[in-house]
Amino acid sequence: MKPAAAHGLLLSSLCLALCCRGGARGSPTSDSHEWKKLIMVHHWPVTVCKEVEKDCRDPPDYWTIHGLWPDRAEECNGSWPFHFEEIKDLLPEMKVYWPDVIHPLNHSHFWKHEWEKHGTCAAQLDALNSQKKYFGGSLGLYEKLELNSILQKLGIKPSLNYYQISDIKDALASMYGVVPKVQCLPPKQGEEVQTIGQIELCFTKDLRLRNCTEPGELGESGRAWGPGLEVCEDGPAFYPPPPQSTR
Repeated sequence: MKPAAAHGLLLSSLCLALCCRGGARGSPTSDSHEWKKLIMVHHWPVTVCKEVEKDCRDPPDYWTIHGLWPDRAEECNGSWPFHFEEIKDLLPEMKVYWPDVIHPLNHSHFWKHEWEKHGTCAAQLDALNSQKKYFGGSLGLYEKLELNSILQKLGIKPSLNYYQISDIKDALASMYGVVPKVQCLPPKQGEEVQTIGQIELCFTKDLRLRNCTEPGELGESGRAWGPGLEVCEDGPAFYPPPPQSTR
């Protein structure tokens, strides 16, 4: 299948993924919290462990969900707390695809944070206007985007050799039809290159894939989505294998 045809098919599947998950509830979010795009954030667990400088045990060897984030809006409704019971039937998928990599025994704290900071803003959309729909819709997008499979098909795998960031972005753009954003940890003292940590794919409010930064749009090169992450600089980058792969 040609990339253009695959892109059209992907858009249809993504819309279906969101429409078919979750129960309805009117969004009580404030009109004062305006945002323009949704950012589907995947993170690489091996880098997450390095980023927080903790000895994570057996991080997943696949890209997991960090969150589904509206840009330029956070904590839109403090009166809409997280209720674990509302997502109980999503738990089998949540634990696999949206784990708390740093605190694997207490996933719910991570999910509570994601809902209160980002979900209450995303709930401005009917397709995401309940906790079940927000988490279920995010899982649906993750599954339909198939980032892990796409990277494998492109031959982009964890390796002790370095990748060029431009090559990764161009390869992903050829599959998705839009330009993603790739975030890295800058090299620490004694390290040669930056380390790949997150890949973001962006959506319009009607849930269509879009470039993460459009021509003429103010960039976010200085904005970090994690304690030490920055938008990757053009040039070489390390895509670290899981620890057991380097032994």
